[in-house]
Amino acid sequence: MVWEVCPVVTMASDLLVSAANEFQQQGFTVARSLFSGSETNALREHFMELRKSPRQDDYPPVDSDNPDPLRRWPRMIHMHRWDEVSMRWLTDARLNTWLTAILGKEPFAVQTMLYYKPAGARGQALHQDQFYLKVQPGTCVAAWMALDDCDEENGCLNVVPGSHTWPVLCPVKADSSQSFTDVTVPLKPGTPVEPVVMRAGDVLFFNGQLVHGSLPNVSTDRFRRALIGHYIVGEAESVAPYYHPVLRMDGTQISLAESAGGGPCGIWAEDDGEHSKFDLKGRLEDGFLHE
Repeated sequence: MVWEVCPVVTMASDLLVSAANEFQQQGFTVARSLFSGSETNALREHFMELRKSPRQDDYPPVDSDNPDPLRRWPRMIHMHRWDEVSMRWLTDARLNTWLTAILGKEPFAVQTMLYYKPAGARGQALHQDQFYLKVQPGTCVAAWMALDDCDEENGCLNVVPGSHTWPVLCPVKADSSQSFTDVTVPLKPGTPVEPVVMRAGDVLFFNGQLVHGSLPNVSTDRFRRALIGHYIVGEAESVAPYYHPVLRMDGTQISLAESAGGGPCGIWAEDDGEHSKFDLKGRLEDGFLHE
């Protein structure tokens, strides 16, 4: 089954106003059941089928015999550049409606990601997306769609409410037995970190400076698949090089400047704390693949 765009359903303006207020106050909001069950199932099946064929740009590469679940099911990045279904999802009118209501202006689209996160997989330490995208002026925003029901058992996303008002923090070393990257942001003791429990088809929108991450999937048989789009504010003038070409929400390209630094890759941390020896083919910057 191939996922197809459904006719746009007009959303109640009071719902969008409430969501925009929550986003401004907390740094995130959840659009419940934004995608139907049939759409979500079709997307999940589509990306499971895509993952059967390893790609040259997989990082880390697929290794079906590796004990690390994330080596057997590595994430996919920038699928919209070669997969029509991903492009349709990234520019879907419902996502655009919510993003425009939240931001006050239509955004630009810059990235797609698919995280498989099977049972036993590590999570990702707390971080801020803006550290990597380096949008100027303004920030980025994520649309994080649950393709499976997700909760604390299978490693749902955790957020620090209100942290979108913080500056971009300098990272410190993370516990690589729990996180597939080895950096995190420092938090003061007692800082509340809240799980965002979602059903398949829900979409979490969050500000690029919101501190967020996830813990390991401690279930025995559950995936926590998530389809993610990254966007930047419509006033942006530059973004890190890895996120070019920048797209309008109709799929056409727009020319923006390149911000210094940033990037998609960091040092993949093995669960023994050692850094990966994979060849990054000159793409290593000071950023890390992130949820």
